[in-house]
Amino acid sequence: MANAMMNIQIIPKVSAPEDLYPAVDAAIAIVQDSGLPYEVGGLGTTLEGDFDTLLGIAKEMNEEMIRRGCTSVISQVRLYLGAEPISMDGLTAKFKH
Repeated sequence: MANAMMNIQIIPKVSAPEDLYPAVDAAIAIVQDSGLPYEVGGLGTTLEGDFDTLLGIAKEMNEEMIRRGCTSVISQVRLYLGAEPISMDGLTAKFKH
């Protein structure tokens, strides 16, 4: 179990509206390829893992937006780091039905 979690929303500045979703999909593909536990939500993606690994994924997601031709990117990031292991399921299990 991981001791860190990150929720990230990538907002790339694209030249045409139809380029927005493919750019966001490319950012999510980086998360999927990481092999870490994750959940894609309507307003961001949550991952759990090692703190440094999560920061590296955030960096890679931002750099991919620039490689794709985005003129800029805003990332809204929330990070949790704890001394004890944590999981998305552990935090939200009581709310799932």
